[in-house]
Amino acid sequence: MQVKPEVRLLEDPDHLYRAAADEFGRRAAESVEARGIFTVALSGGSTPRGLYALLAREGPDGFRDQVPWQRIRFFWGDERHVPPDHPDSNYRLAHETLLSRVPVPASHIHRIPAERPDASEAAEEYARTLREHVRPGDGGLPRLDLVLLGMGPDGHTASLFPGSGAVHERERLVAAPWVEKLRAYRITLTPPVLNNAACVLFLVAGADKAETLQAVLSEGDHPDRFPARIIRPTNGELLWLVDRMAGRRLAGSGGMAG
Repeated sequence: MQVKPEVRLLEDPDHLYRAAADEFGRRAAESVEARGIFTVALSGGSTPRGLYALLAREGPDGFRDQVPWQRIRFFWGDERHVPPDHPDSNYRLAHETLLSRVPVPASHIHRIPAERPDASEAAEEYARTLREHVRPGDGGLPRLDLVLLGMGPDGHTASLFPGSGAVHERERLVAAPWVEKLRAYRITLTPPVLNNAACVLFLVAGADKAETLQAVLSEGDHPDRFPARIIRPTNGELLWLVDRMAGRRLAGSGGMAG
């Protein structure tokens, strides 16, 4: 049975980042207490940058001292087909803003090997990494404790783009679709893995997402047009944190969380 999404409307991006950091910290502590480990898949794009900076910040306004970094294993929801030091690399973004600033063991950072010339080989290697380091859940699929996702104005999430066959992938854990609009390969976790997570947390900010967000959260099933609609955990939580501008078309958007 697919879970019903929970949507929280926040006043602005800063409130969105803090709400996301609260969720990250709480879920990490709960997972570590229950199982001794917390597994999370990070996202790329512009929106997570503020979250990562807040998680790494020291002092009373930050979260660096509140998170059990030594017990977290980091993965990625998707990656560009570029080396890890490339400006477009999702790994590089997370490394510069978060991972290089907190005491996480290097052996707990599991990046996608996107520097491989063959993107499909990189995807297959990453599938093996997931099976090795993430506990199995339903059907033996890896069950991440938390998956962070964003959404583009076109409705894509991770590297599941409109019209891509990867949106309907049912067998592979990781795919390497060709994205025609970008003229590039991407490497992405597939819906079976994303939907097997204990929690999927979307971060959406900006007026350019408002119309698409309304469509994604409305009734009807259009994953080919809006791939974010394919994300419906089968045995977990689905939480959307949305700022005022992105959520302006949603019913009840007049009441914002602080």
